[in-house]
Amino acid sequence: MPVTPAAASKNSRRNDEIFKYNYIMKKKVILCLFAVTLVVMACALQLIQQPGQELMQHPWQGKRVAYFGDSITDPGNNGSKKKYWGFLQDWLQIEPYVYGVSGRQWDDIPRQTDKLKAEHGDNVDAILIFMGTNDYNTGVPIGEWFTERDEQVMAGIDEPKHLVDRKHRYAVMSDSTYRGRINKALDYVKRTYPTKQIVLLTPIHRAEFYADESNWQPREDYTNKCGEYIDAYVQSVKEAGNLWAVPVIDLNALCGLYPLMDEMAPYFKSAADDRLHPNDEGHARLAKTIMQQLIVLPIY
Repeated sequence: MPVTPAAASKNSRRNDEIFKYNYIMKKKVILCLFAVTLVVMACALQLIQQPGQELMQHPWQGKRVAYFGDSITDPGNNGSKKKYWGFLQDWLQIEPYVYGVSGRQWDDIPRQTDKLKAEHGDNVDAILIFMGTNDYNTGVPIGEWFTERDEQVMAGIDEPKHLVDRKHRYAVMSDSTYRGRINKALDYVKRTYPTKQIVLLTPIHRAEFYADESNWQPREDYTNKCGEYIDAYVQSVKEAGNLWAVPVIDLNALCGLYPLMDEMAPYFKSAADDRLHPNDEGHARLAKTIMQQLIVLPIY
């Protein structure tokens, strides 16, 4: 049936009205979305601009933190002008209490703990322990975490309690082995500071360090004098986290510093004779890694 001119005109007006309606609705939706975006941006800007208020504050911001360790922590070591804890001080306003001493090993942790206690008492929020590379270098035997004894203990599991034969393990507390030193140190630190956050940092990778004829340290791809690679010392620190209920930041893996490659030498004091101690760029990289990892660790 042919469409009359009147019907065609009516259909045309209807299509025009539908087009105008859709155009107006789309415009309103766009304007509404734009308005919502402006409101969100204004709220965000208000949060940022208000003094002392941020979208998110790092949980370690402004805290008092003790640093135990060796030459990489020692403020007197000349491998860098600024250490990782100095960068954390700049970025997070952490107040550092630094006790690291060059050449020290895990058996020095109780002494560093005593010094912190004498100087600051309980007025500290957390303790970071960055130790182990010198234990590897001097060839401290890895040892065992525990000794075991056959004993009797009272037990009642789905039956009346009675004496049963069981093995009982005891933590090795000895300065003669690496694991014994870690046990002894963490037992002492946790008893001295039971309410504080304690964090372990694994030793980083290491290459040549040639100080003089009597201090000539090979790369980590050689065993030490007791036949161990540094991997065993790193792994023991990671295991200690579970054994002693302390978090571990695995700097050995996470910071990316690998001085066995010439391409990574610019992060260390000297490509020729010191790829053990990070320089300022290396310490900044350590600090960035630590800062990000600390975000998920509370201060108690």
